[in-house]
Amino acid sequence: MERRTSNQRDKSISYPVVNAHNEWDPLEEVIVGIVEGATVPPWEAVTPAVVHHPELLDFYRRHGGQPWSRELLDAARKDLDEFVHILEAEGVTVRRPAPYDTAKSFSTPDFESQSSCGALMPRDVLLVIGDQIIEAPMGWRSRYHENHAYKELCKEYFRQGARWVSAPRPQLSDATYKENYVPPQEGEQMRIALTEFEPLFDAADVIKCGRDLFVIQSSCCNRFGIDWLQRHLGDDYRVHEVEHFDTHPLHIDATFYPLSPGKLLINPERITKVPKVFEKGGWDILHCPQPNMPASHPMYTCSKWLSMNVLMLDEERVIVSKGEDDLIRAFKNWGFKPIVCDFYHFESIAGGFHCATLDIRRRGKLESYF
Repeated sequence: MERRTSNQRDKSISYPVVNAHNEWDPLEEVIVGIVEGATVPPWEAVTPAVVHHPELLDFYRRHGGQPWSRELLDAARKDLDEFVHILEAEGVTVRRPAPYDTAKSFSTPDFESQSSCGALMPRDVLLVIGDQIIEAPMGWRSRYHENHAYKELCKEYFRQGARWVSAPRPQLSDATYKENYVPPQEGEQMRIALTEFEPLFDAADVIKCGRDLFVIQSSCCNRFGIDWLQRHLGDDYRVHEVEHFDTHPLHIDATFYPLSPGKLLINPERITKVPKVFEKGGWDILHCPQPNMPASHPMYTCSKWLSMNVLMLDEERVIVSKGEDDLIRAFKNWGFKPIVCDFYHFESIAGGFHCATLDIRRRGKLESYF
C-alpha cells in the first residue's frame, strides 16, 4: 500500500472542526490540561490497582483529596507553559479546559468521593474519533464529574458541526470492582480490578490508527467497555484488544503507540505479542529504550515509562521529555525529528505529553493502514 506523508497532503482542504483519525496527521488544534485546582486523587476502589509503587499507598490514604503542594504545582505549571509555548510556536491552536471546584466532596446513590482530581489530562476523559467526541465511562469515582471541565468546549465544537455523545454513565457501585483485589506480580497471569458489571473505559485506554483502534483492558477498562465501543462505532471501525502484561495497567499510550504509518512503538516490558495486523502490514516494531528519568525523581501517579508518552505533531515531528536521551537518540535513528521539552515535574503528578493533550483537529481523512 502506498503511504502518503504529511507533506503530500493538500493544505488547502478544509477539515471539520473536530477531525482526528490517527496519532500522526498534522496537528492543527489541541486541548491541553491545566494544573489549577489539581488535588491528590482521593483513596478509592481503584487506588491499589493504579498506583505503581506500593510504598505510596499510605501517601494516598493520608493526603488523598488534598491539593498538591504549591511547589509541585508551580513546577508542573512551568513545564506545561513551556509545552504550550512549543505547540503554539509549531503552529498548533491550543485550547484549555475550565477550572472547577475539585475540592468539593460529592455523592451518588452508589458511592461518595472526598473530592475530584482536576483537569490535568483531557486524553483520559474524552475520546475523539473522526468528527465525534465521546465522553468516556471512566472507572474512577473521583473523576466522575471531570467531564464538566470540558463541557463549554464540547458545546462549542458541537455548534460548529461535531458529533458529541456520552457513553453509558456508570454506577461505580461496589459491584463494579472485584472484592479484595490484589494486583498481579511478575510471572502471574494478567488480571484487572474491574468486574463486567457495566461498560467502562478511560479514553486513554484507546489509541487510533485509522479504521483500526487498539485498546487494552486496564484498571479502568473492561471487556464490556471494549464491546460497547465496537458496537457504538459500527462497521466503519475494527476495535482490537492488545495482549499485554502490567502489574498496574492503566492506559495504552505508555505501552503501545502507532507513531506513523509503518512504525509502531512498544513497551518491551509490557508487550510480548504484537497484533498480527502489524506483522502482515510490514510495520517496523520499535522497542522503546529504558527510561532515563533518575530513580530519585518522585513519581506519584504513573511509572517512569511515561518516557514513551510522546506527542506526534505530524509523521516526523515528535515532542519528547528533556532528559530522555536514549529515546531522543532512537527517534533520530528511526527517522523522526524530536522536539525536546521539560516535562518531568508534570509527569510527577499527572502524565506525559499524550496524557496532557486531546487532539481536536488533525489534517487528514479516515484511511486503513493494513
